[in-house]
Amino acid sequence: MLDSTPILVGASQFTDRQANPELAHSPMSVAAEAAKAALADTGIGHKLAAEIDTLAVIRIFSDSYKKPRVATSFGRAENPPRAVARKIGANPTNAIYSNAGGNTPQKLINEMAQRIVSGDVSVALLAGSEAIRTAQLALRSNVELNWHEEDAGSQEDRGIGEPLASAHEIAHGLIAPIHAYPLFENAIRKDKGRSVEEHMLAMGELFSPFTDVAADNPFSFYGTRRSATELASVTKENRFICFPYPKFMNSRDAVNQGAAVVMTSVGKAKQLGIDPCKWVFLHGCSEAKEKLLVSDRVNLHSSPAIAANSQQAFEMAGKTLEDIDLIDIYSCFPSAVEVACDALGLSYTDPRGLTLTGGLPFFGGPGNNYSMHAIATAMPLLRADPQQYALITANGGRLSKHATGIYSATPLRGEWQSESNAKIQAQINAMPSPGFIEAPSGAAKVETYTVCFDKANPVSGIVIGRLVETDQRFIANTASDEQTLRKMMQDDFLTSSGTVVSGGGMNTFTAT
Repeated sequence: MLDSTPILVGASQFTDRQANPELAHSPMSVAAEAAKAALADTGIGHKLAAEIDTLAVIRIFSDSYKKPRVATSFGRAENPPRAVARKIGANPTNAIYSNAGGNTPQKLINEMAQRIVSGDVSVALLAGSEAIRTAQLALRSNVELNWHEEDAGSQEDRGIGEPLASAHEIAHGLIAPIHAYPLFENAIRKDKGRSVEEHMLAMGELFSPFTDVAADNPFSFYGTRRSATELASVTKENRFICFPYPKFMNSRDAVNQGAAVVMTSVGKAKQLGIDPCKWVFLHGCSEAKEKLLVSDRVNLHSSPAIAANSQQAFEMAGKTLEDIDLIDIYSCFPSAVEVACDALGLSYTDPRGLTLTGGLPFFGGPGNNYSMHAIATAMPLLRADPQQYALITANGGRLSKHATGIYSATPLRGEWQSESNAKIQAQINAMPSPGFIEAPSGAAKVETYTVCFDKANPVSGIVIGRLVETDQRFIANTASDEQTLRKMMQDDFLTSSGTVVSGGGMNTFTAT
């Protein structure tokens, strides 16, 4: 084990349950609380803050869209990494504000590991948070908060990142993850040949064990045990968001949660006196992207990028799936878990379980930072049994961007070295996709679809289909009357054929 070997030496989580928004933490204060606890977890406490030369903050949701996701007058931290640094007594050389995406915690860990090996980084602290629940409570109570923070110093603001939807997709309602993942789900149902009723119950059976884990997790925001039937049953409390997902099957981001990890090298840890019992090693890692637009995907029920980047991570670690003891699959919606399991060759009922935290709908979905919580949950478990290995998968966007980490407290042998993912990315990019047409006309069939709801009623239908004559893919809307939309959910609309017409840049599909 070389002194240049990168290691994780501290990790922690913080959940703010304060019901009074005037007493609750701001987003950067939540991150700072998690960061302070992560520093304490190293065993050498606050004195490590002065050693931090790189501090990265995961982008919060309200900064992840062109328009604020939760519009408030509360203000914001103008320099999030410097705001966190100030609160913990650090003054890093490098202050990074990450891209958007649930893949970014693992992606940043991969990056910091490489930079530690190269000598570019000595001690890194990565933190992320959300305080969306507090913002919502304040807005509902007409309470004004002051979250404005200005901090001097450099900031590497990496921006939102790549566009994940085209103007054409957005015009037809494919705007956010809550619209995209139901499309994947019905494509999965079609691939598995299930009826609506069969698939609803299967999704409930997939997620019911997640609720058990969340109920036992002291950091959970929604820790209620629920049966498969309860999850699959549409009720006033468990109303549809976008078919086939009732509320309980959606990532729930109205949380106040933060998590942080501390990274350094073996040599620096020795110099600082960090006990080797605190060290956790990144044995394998990789990243890959799908074809970013949903319209361009090879198909809508699988993930070549998860399959490719996880395989590269396993090869780097010298391990296989059978060697893994602890698993956390990114779980924003059932389709994210199903697609990842299929890509990994992992049973949905694997006795090891598929979540360490309880998952985004039940533990909580703190924006782009969820996977930091999974890693922080894994670390004490790995320290307690150094022979164990943990697999963490992270997913950003609309099954768009993926990152994988394989961790263990078992020391790394030889030199830490990650491989470029350029080859696997080129292979994914080169996979043939169906031709896409923006102005389709003629006989058509349904590839997948969803029905979107307001608080109580269906309001719109989105169809991704194929032209019968050319097999070109298109996106369209259906008629928005309630009879049509409810029929799409009650009948097996996946078997429907019909016609699509185009006008004024908008497409309409009508079943026959």
